[in-house]
Amino acid sequence: MRSSRSLFHTVAFSTLLAAASFATSAAHAADKITIMVGGYEKQIYLPAKLAESLGYFKDEGLDVELLNEAAGVDAENQLLAGAVQGVVGFYDHCVDLQAKGKFVESIVQFSQAPGEVEMVSSKYPDIKSPADFKGKSLGVTGLGSSTNFLTLFMASKAGLKPGDVVTVPVGAGGTFIAAMQQDQIQAGMTTEPTISRMIKTGEASVLVDMRTVESTRQALGGTYPAASLYMEASWVDAHKEEAQKLANAFVKTLRYINTHSAAEIADKMPKDFYVGDKDGYIKALDDGKGMFTPDGVMPEDGPKTVLAVLSEFSKNVKGKQIDLSKTYTTEFVKNVK
Repeated sequence: MRSSRSLFHTVAFSTLLAAASFATSAAHAADKITIMVGGYEKQIYLPAKLAESLGYFKDEGLDVELLNEAAGVDAENQLLAGAVQGVVGFYDHCVDLQAKGKFVESIVQFSQAPGEVEMVSSKYPDIKSPADFKGKSLGVTGLGSSTNFLTLFMASKAGLKPGDVVTVPVGAGGTFIAAMQQDQIQAGMTTEPTISRMIKTGEASVLVDMRTVESTRQALGGTYPAASLYMEASWVDAHKEEAQKLANAFVKTLRYINTHSAAEIADKMPKDFYVGDKDGYIKALDDGKGMFTPDGVMPEDGPKTVLAVLSEFSKNVKGKQIDLSKTYTTEFVKNVK
């Protein structure tokens, strides 16, 4: 009887040990934070790769993996599916998702201007304003993406109806350029370094510039907070320590951007980001560096502008009550020393 009881205790103890070992390994696996970036070679999302390059994640004791995804809307889907813990993408997804009953918040606001430009193919000199978009195909990174939101808003502001234009998902970089070369799109919204590449070849020109706060106010009627680190509110509430460490790393990165030259920043980036033209990359960064916030804090008037843009045409947001205070938090960035 004793031996069977002893055997039972041994088996039970072994089971407990195995469970404890499994829990420890599971906890260790959970220490890794995966962040999907909506195209980390884009200068608007530069803080993600720069933080990694400067070693700021490691300084905070974080194991962060950055994944690349060309369109922000796809990154958003990965977050909701639980495949990643955070997204470096446009803040407007936080507003749009709340309209669908999903609570996602920006915990570090990278920029106060979109850093986007509406470019027009040199084959269409007759397109002189968004009012001339009627009947045209306009390039966006993805349907439901921030570039799609902004493109439709500009068309609407110019007096066009939703059916007057067609938005075509063409991604960014090489795929965007190819779409314009092949006349799949006559105009489109993109970022640096694609903008400079197309201006240099003379294939396109700038129609609407949203790379600075001032030009963004002219185009959209206010500050438009764009690139951010956003995460599900439930994850943030359950992982406040990790959220604070992420905020520490990114705010230090934003401070670095604001206290170093474009050339110094470019030297920290992967060489393939230059797309064979480092001088062009540096110039574009120098021109657009002002879009980044110095401290990760949400611009006070920004969320209202974003809501106004989305309410104008978005079926998800139109007529919905949105609590903007739940789309971002300054709790963590204000704690950074």
